[in-house]
Amino acid sequence: MPVFSNIATSFIGQIHMIHPDTELRFISPEIGLGVVATKLIPKGTIAWIFDSLDQIISPPCFERMDPLQRVFLDKYCYRDHHGNYALCGDHARFVNYSFRSSCMSTAYDCELAVRDSFLGEELTDDYGYLNPSEPFYCVPEPGCARTQVLPDDLLNYHAE
Repeated sequence: MPVFSNIATSFIGQIHMIHPDTELRFISPEIGLGVVATKLIPKGTIAWIFDSLDQIISPPCFERMDPLQRVFLDKYCYRDHHGNYALCGDHARFVNYSFRSSCMSTAYDCELAVRDSFLGEELTDDYGYLNPSEPFYCVPEPGCARTQVLPDDLLNYHAE
């Protein structure tokens, strides 16, 4: 069990992987589904925590899987600091990217809100710090020159 499980329990009354004041909603035809705040989620709040329903898949196990399973995992997993595929067991796997994300991963298997997320606002991550193995293009964001997530984004954009 992750070190933050007891902390999460004390903050929100029970263990949740994704913050309990969120829900899955359709965002747009280009983006699809996303995770949206149903109440204010203040800056500094634990927005997600790795839990026993989340699955870790090693690269050798991934390579032995059926191609359709690998396509699914490529879409819905992030890569942990060991290079394993991590699949969230709840709707956290639908947290979309943003180059101005509302959440940020920590070294402690949890994510923190890096700014307030208001009612109806989508919770987002910058996928560049989630160890992508290959570059991919993103839906352009107003006022942002970045249009592609790259494996070295963490090195290039950590100050932002």
